Amino acid sequence: MSKSTQFDAIVIGSGITGGWAAKEFTEKGLKTLVLERGGLVEHQKGYTHEFTPPWQAPNQGLPDRELDEREYPIQSKIERGAFSWANRHYWINDRENPYEQVKPFRWHRTNVLGGRSLTWGRQSYRWGDDDFRANARDGHGNDWPIRYADLAPWYTHVEKFIGVSGQAEGMDSFPDGHFLPPMEMTAVERALKQRIEAKWQDRRLTIGRVANLTVPHNGRGPCQNRSICNRGCSFGAYFSSLSATLPAAQKTGRLTVRTDSVVEAIEVDPRTRQATGVRVIDAKTGQRMTFKAKVVFLCASTFGSVQILLQSRSAAHPNGIGNHSDALGRYLIDHHGVGAFAEIPGFDDSNYKGRRATGVYMPRFRNLGGQDADADFTRGYGFQGGAMRDDWTNTAALTDDFGAGMKRNIARPGRWIAFLGAFGEQLPQAHNRVTLNDKNPGGFGLPQLSFDVAYGENERRMAVDAGKQAEQMLLAAGAKRVQLIPARALPGVSIHEMGGARMGHDPAESVLNGRNQVHGVRNLFVTDGSAMASGGTVNPSLTYMALTARAVDYAVAQLKAGRL
Repeated sequence: MSKSTQFDAIVIGSGITGGWAAKEFTEKGLKTLVLERGGLVEHQKGYTHEFTPPWQAPNQGLPDRELDEREYPIQSKIERGAFSWANRHYWINDRENPYEQVKPFRWHRTNVLGGRSLTWGRQSYRWGDDDFRANARDGHGNDWPIRYADLAPWYTHVEKFIGVSGQAEGMDSFPDGHFLPPMEMTAVERALKQRIEAKWQDRRLTIGRVANLTVPHNGRGPCQNRSICNRGCSFGAYFSSLSATLPAAQKTGRLTVRTDSVVEAIEVDPRTRQATGVRVIDAKTGQRMTFKAKVVFLCASTFGSVQILLQSRSAAHPNGIGNHSDALGRYLIDHHGVGAFAEIPGFDDSNYKGRRATGVYMPRFRNLGGQDADADFTRGYGFQGGAMRDDWTNTAALTDDFGAGMKRNIARPGRWIAFLGAFGEQLPQAHNRVTLNDKNPGGFGLPQLSFDVAYGENERRMAVDAGKQAEQMLLAAGAKRVQLIPARALPGVSIHEMGGARMGHDPAESVLNGRNQVHGVRNLFVTDGSAMASGGTVNPSLTYMALTARAVDYAVAQLKAGRL
């Protein structure tokens, strides 16, 4: 690694947005430094247990409950199997990096190069224009300073590089993108689609749009349908910083990556009011050092970025950079919702092969463009789900037999089970916030973040409606024994955290402008989830990437024009 401390651009964070910023800066000719607080993980070499079979796994693949409860009490509770014995080394140690919960909150954090791009669900959807107009229309939150037209070409730019498999649907509220061939629905999913759409003309069930390749793309191999993406993928079949953006940046010869670099603060010149550099703590030695650059991009994830801005206190910014309006750390949001499971009879002669890396998706149909007459809540939700056959573990639990009889039962395909899980939009509220707790040090002696975030009455009512709609749709599709569960009843569980440094027109009520620049510090940009002024209903990562590519293009143009 170069020992230089002077760069054209510094990117803080190496996850989904940090990787994109690095790629765009270096390909546009800028000497770029990426600072990552976590340790080094190399593509392919770092996927330690990618090919480890269950019979060779520690504890035969079962959790080490004592270790997880001691070192990873938050991370180990992540849903959908994203935390396991196979990728424990990706996740942050909770004991060493505590945070305060005024109200219960799940903060899921990785601690390696590539960040959560190694573990994300890869669902990739564009926001529609209705999403960007919602705040202005109903008065919850501040008006977005951009609209869909501002991001549309950047969505395309991102999709063409990362590779998104999906099916075009021609819906204004659910914009199509640049797609690779879609994955295939199962027989029951096709039946659900036909039966639901026949009864409700305003509802559409489609295959999930996912950043997993169905054909070779940009030198990366197609998905092998193993469904072990969270271990890492040597084929590069799913998009991550390690498989795609950072290698692209490295090819330019203009990239420097420094891992184990915990950012303490961003330094701002009080005379020019521009960011001059980034002060870091070496995670291994404890040494403090400063790196200089002409432009700084903060891509440390929603709460990581907010924490760095709050910590960056000076005479000019006594409450943290961008916090003159007291908006910094406020208006936090995460998706909430319920899940519905049901048995679907009548398909015992149908099966499928492989372990597909996506499910099905139903775009929002409630309160689109206004308020439905029968809705007692604002905004709406979409559904993600799928249909698959029960595996042998559930089949064994349902049988009364044992011995040879049990063996025969569990050798047969199980029941068809369908699932619909709602992702509902949380309204942005000023009282949902994080602050610094200077009295309680966390990792590396820095202040802990204190979370005071909760779902409100609107979210409760929306979840009730989503549960009713899911049940009605499954029953209409021929389901038996529908069971509802509060799938996302706790903020942070969805890992779709947004807000805290929101974009806006007015510096008096926002942290960033429509180009993701910090108000008053024109060479400092924030492009991760903290920039979001509302949450929409679809998974947000594709929007983060589009915002990042757009902001880099603008920043480089401003640099060349001598305005930064």
